[in-house]
Amino acid sequence: MNNKYYPNLASPITINGVTFKNRIFGAPMSNPELDPDCHMRKEDMAFHENRAQGGLASVAIGLGIVDAVGRTHTKEVTLYDVMSLPSLKEMAKAMHRHNCNAVMELAHGGKYANARSHDGSSGQCAIGPNDEINPDGLTVRSMTEEDIYRVADCFASAAKLVKEAGFDMVLIHGGHGWLLGQFMSPSMNKRTDRWGGSLENRMRFPLLVIEKIREAVGCRFPIEYRMSGAEFTPGGYTVEEGIEMAKVLDGKVDIIHVSAGVHEDPEVFVITHPSMFIEHGCNVFLAAEVKKHVKTPVATLGGLNDPDMMEEIIASGKADIIEIARQSICDPYFPEKAFSGKKDDITRCCRCFTCFYNYLTNRTYSCAFNPVVGNELENKFGFPATSPKKVVVVGGGPGGMEAAITAAKRGHSVTLYEKNSRLGGQLLSEEHIPFKADMFQFVKVLERRLHKAGVTVKLNTELTAEQAAELGADVIMTAVGAKPIVPPIPGIDNHKVVTLEALHQTPPGIGQKVVILGGGLVGSECAIYLDGLGKEVTIVEMKDDWAADSYFMHKNAMKVYMKDSTIKIQVNTTAKAITEEGLLCTAPEGEVLFEADTILLAAGMKADRKTAESFYNAAPRVFEIGDCIRAGRVVDAVSNGYYRAIDI
Repeated sequence: MNNKYYPNLASPITINGVTFKNRIFGAPMSNPELDPDCHMRKEDMAFHENRAQGGLASVAIGLGIVDAVGRTHTKEVTLYDVMSLPSLKEMAKAMHRHNCNAVMELAHGGKYANARSHDGSSGQCAIGPNDEINPDGLTVRSMTEEDIYRVADCFASAAKLVKEAGFDMVLIHGGHGWLLGQFMSPSMNKRTDRWGGSLENRMRFPLLVIEKIREAVGCRFPIEYRMSGAEFTPGGYTVEEGIEMAKVLDGKVDIIHVSAGVHEDPEVFVITHPSMFIEHGCNVFLAAEVKKHVKTPVATLGGLNDPDMMEEIIASGKADIIEIARQSICDPYFPEKAFSGKKDDITRCCRCFTCFYNYLTNRTYSCAFNPVVGNELENKFGFPATSPKKVVVVGGGPGGMEAAITAAKRGHSVTLYEKNSRLGGQLLSEEHIPFKADMFQFVKVLERRLHKAGVTVKLNTELTAEQAAELGADVIMTAVGAKPIVPPIPGIDNHKVVTLEALHQTPPGIGQKVVILGGGLVGSECAIYLDGLGKEVTIVEMKDDWAADSYFMHKNAMKVYMKDSTIKIQVNTTAKAITEEGLLCTAPEGEVLFEADTILLAAGMKADRKTAESFYNAAPRVFEIGDCIRAGRVVDAVSNGYYRAIDI
């Protein structure tokens, strides 16, 4: 295949007799929910099939657990249960419909197993390299020689089951601190027998597993091995030892998949799963170093979302394969768009952790920018039938734009009115913030989709309910958003007080000493941005915690950044007055004055109900969208806009 846009990225690669149609593989993602027997449901299959349909060369199902003792939570595919076979066969067939290879990850939680799925009453305890107590306070038993060979046989049996199901490759999880990674790690493996100590001994168990799997699946079936190129933890191995490990694997597996870190270390979590505060491709250097020393094809990953960057990685020889996970959630059709010359229509993952949060708490797939994620089965056969109508959308934020695009795609005549000179709503505040570049890029993508869908856009037009009624629309969709909460404190109209609009320019209209009034997610992110510009920043928050409204993974990423910053955080502190000197507050220690050149108002938003309600009788049907219902996140606005448009 000679693709004129991305000739290297689009080129096929043959791995042990199996041809992959391009170099973009779907990294393993596990299922947030399964049926009561831990078999895949139709909903799970639809999610993964949608990724396959988008052009990925392969899709890996994550966390296929090979042994009951190795389960880390209750929703992992049980590869030790032969009754998993029917759903796995159906999954493989679904991927093959789109010329996409099916891959299953084989995993065992080791010392982290049972912590989230068992209370210990069964008499079983987690097993690992050593006798210890794991971070969840549960007993871990050191694996005996018998245990080691039994678990290796479990990996082999699971691989044989996966092959029988029609999958094209298995991926052994030996990274991120899972069982095989625990044996590989000098900080986690304290054994003094032949399974611990030297690098040769620490690699003995992974090699045994590979040997057993090869015996089970035969010589003409690809095996991919995922390892951490470096652990980035105290006492963990560095890239130099990671290279030596890869050299041991060289020739014994068919792909060396180089990831990073240890999953259970909160500070390293944001390297394993890069946050928006880390550069894209942060872990590529690990694969590039490994590739210099092995002949086996090398796969890389690390917050990659740009086809140009991916092309350069392959073209320059840093890696042979690109693996993506979150980007394939955000835009499953990413590869097809790239190879078709439509990269401007790619929705780029902004690494906000919406997907992780919903996976762990709501047990569903979700994405801030993609309203179909988690509902692929319902959306599989397109939009429901409708008769064309005249639709007016009031408000050009992300929710209003998504509603207009979706309504136009369904055949309606749509006009969008925006009172400002630009579309984007609150996302305009992200334009000049480096770590929010992908989020602002979403605004530009939606703008292009509006044009392509044939939506008429009228800027600088603040449409009133009376004017809207005169348009004779069948449907009005109000997406008028929310307004900043302005605390009723003396001096709030002082010239030092600015809103988020001060960030709409570069450099921002902000002085050197900045006090941020409001320590929620928005205020905390503003603090990180301004700290990066060299400002002296203090966050003042009346609650007992900062960023209480953030996803816990994202908050962890902010903590990691702030650890090396000069940002000061003052909680349990209430603003009393604004003076020429700064912000006067009541704090636990008494009255405190925080000197400031600028006071940035980030006290939250409230729904603009008055404006929204004024449109109630302006058309036969009036729908409300996003923040005008209640102030929320981008994911709420976009999803709300999409499904309200389907309701027409």
